[in-house]
Amino acid sequence: MNYLSGTGLVGAIMTGTTLLRGSRDTQLTWRSALAWVSWGISLALAIGAVIDTRRAKQGRPVSPDSPVYAKQQREYEKQAKKESKGIKPLKR
Repeated sequence: MNYLSGTGLVGAIMTGTTLLRGSRDTQLTWRSALAWVSWGISLALAIGAVIDTRRAKQGRPVSPDSPVYAKQQREYEKQAKKESKGIKPLKR
């Protein structure tokens, strides 16, 4: 549930509602079509970020092109260091 309140997702939804309100009584032009395509890409990226964050918190692998990947790799390295020193990692 806390993923739904992410800034990217909230921003994409708010942008979509603003775009919908602004395009109610206007004709479809190439500019408005481009705005809708841009909004769709923004929404897809926000949803992808939510999915990647959730996968990382569950301990599942994340795609290397994700911004969450670097953080996940640091966590893996930290756990590997602890295991090599004989410190037992905490279970989540």
